[in-house]
Formats: sequence, C-alpha cells, structure tokens
Amino acid sequence: VQLQASGGGLVQAGGSLRLSCAASGRTFNTYGMGWFRQAPGKEREFIAGINWNGGSTYYADSVKGRFTISRDNAKNTVYLQMNSLKPEDTAVYYCAVDRTGYGNNRYLFHDWGQGTLVTVSS
Repeated sequence: VQLQASGGGLVQAGGSLRLSCAASGRTFNTYGMGWFRQAPGKEREFIAGINWNGGSTYYADSVKGRFTISRDNAKNTVYLQMNSLKPEDTAVYYCAVDRTGYGNNRYLFHDWGQGTLVTVSS
C-alpha cells in the first residue's frame, strides 16, 4: 500500500487544518488507518485511529476533543480534522495502515507514507 499525506502547513495557535491521506490499492476498505506524528527530537506518537468501516475511532489524550479522524472508503482516503491547534502540535504527521482492520493498536501499523509538516505558531 502506498500512502500520500497532504494538507499540512503553517497555522496560528487556535486555528484549524485538515490533513488527508490517499491510499493506493483495492483493499483500503478492509484496513484500519491511523495518524501519527513526530516532533523534532521526539519519538513517533500515535494520535488517532479508525477501524475499517469508520464505526470506531480512537484518540490519544493529547488530541482528544480537538482532532477528528474520518475516512471515505469510496475515495481511499482518511482525514484528520485538527481544531484548536497548539504550538505543541507542531510535527510531521504520518498516516499508516493496520491490516487487522481494527485501527486501535499502535504497534500493528505499518506502510508509512511520506509525512506532511504542520507548524503551529504562538
């Protein structure tokens, strides 16, 4: 599976961005999907996951209530709506695939795509 994340950019604190991740292949609708981020000097962090049909979503405490993950299986795309952004959200954001379909176990994700940089200014 090839993944291409997009939608990053520079935004002021309190602002919003929507990230997209387009996936290749015919079996996207069987995969769980997730968003991760990696800030400079820090480990990659799982922030959101969604199961194969979009019926279940999961969030890290650091983004709960501010970020929303969703998917459109007809478009082979997963989204991350980010609201109330904070400077500490600054990172490269990646999407990844969970072939189990559940999207809730950060250790089961792989097929990392190229990330997209989000910079939040104070």
